[in-house]
Amino acid sequence: MYKIYRLEALQKFAEAIFKAIGCSATDAQTAASSLLSADLRGVDSHGIARLVGYVRLQEAGRVNVQAEPKMIHETPSTGVLDGDAGLGLVVAPYAMQKAIEKAKAVGSGWISVQNSNHFGIAGHHAMMALPHDMIGIAMTNASALVAPALAKERMLGTNPIAVAIPAGKETPFVADFATTTTANGKLEILQRKNLPAPTGWVQTKEGASSTDAHALKNGGSLLPLGGDLEHGSHKGYMLGSIADIFSGVLSGANFGPWVPPFPAYLPMPENMPGKGIGHFFGAMRIDAFRTAESFKKDMDQWIRRFRSTIPIDPQHPVLIPGDPEREMEKERLQHGIPIMASVEEELRALGLRLGVEWGGE
Repeated sequence: MYKIYRLEALQKFAEAIFKAIGCSATDAQTAASSLLSADLRGVDSHGIARLVGYVRLQEAGRVNVQAEPKMIHETPSTGVLDGDAGLGLVVAPYAMQKAIEKAKAVGSGWISVQNSNHFGIAGHHAMMALPHDMIGIAMTNASALVAPALAKERMLGTNPIAVAIPAGKETPFVADFATTTTANGKLEILQRKNLPAPTGWVQTKEGASSTDAHALKNGGSLLPLGGDLEHGSHKGYMLGSIADIFSGVLSGANFGPWVPPFPAYLPMPENMPGKGIGHFFGAMRIDAFRTAESFKKDMDQWIRRFRSTIPIDPQHPVLIPGDPEREMEKERLQHGIPIMASVEEELRALGLRLGVEWGGE
């Protein structure tokens, strides 16, 4: 059901695909690295399995593979970036680097992005701040698959938020989470495996709870974090709304039910108020608040104390946000990345169509 491939082989293949559809060598390398960061960290739903989807967007004329992002509004600490309809996998790192540059100059940097596309996993971009002794923040809106609390109409995307915080001797704190009970990509994995969805992930088009992993295809919707009102779905709804407003309304991108869908075969929403998909990035220099050395020392203490929390089950110790992904990255860098047979078949067919050899066995 799975085959194991080395990161280098997958990186080479993804770069070649991006170049085959017109990306420069630099953009192809950036896009492939952004994409494969998901596979490395165990977020298989957002990794190379989505490569075919990005190609389809380009073939549908929705992605400009030779985009030239530019700042259209700017202050010393803030800016709005027009992504020129480029690959979000390229636009997002560019925007995050701009936030870091502003933080270096004035203490913090904040970039809101319009006219972009799906950017992969939020954590990859937030973590760019860590080597600079900065806190990184990344979020994005996405096409409407999520019903607000008490609703049955799709109005929000999964709208992930990521925050990366450096430490000293301990590993960084990296929170990267959808504002829904699950990401759509995880439903796609269940569909490939022909498995049901856990209760609280989806609802039918009438608003009834469902375990059908295909519920979205039948007019249903994903649920906000919490699942239902009794378990706090109103809080997930608020988090998703914050990401939508920061990413879409603040930048002049589309928002709410007007955000363009990732699948290229779906029609674009009518009467869209903005440009493309929106993102939001932040970088904060630690020494704009206190010395980086003293902060990281206290972060180490924070992390150690939380790791030593008494667990319910001694076999399952308390983790720090980012621990599971970090362990997965270590494992996959050493032993390789598992690719499902159905995904491999899609990638082989894509390579054959674009003249790129699939390899890595």
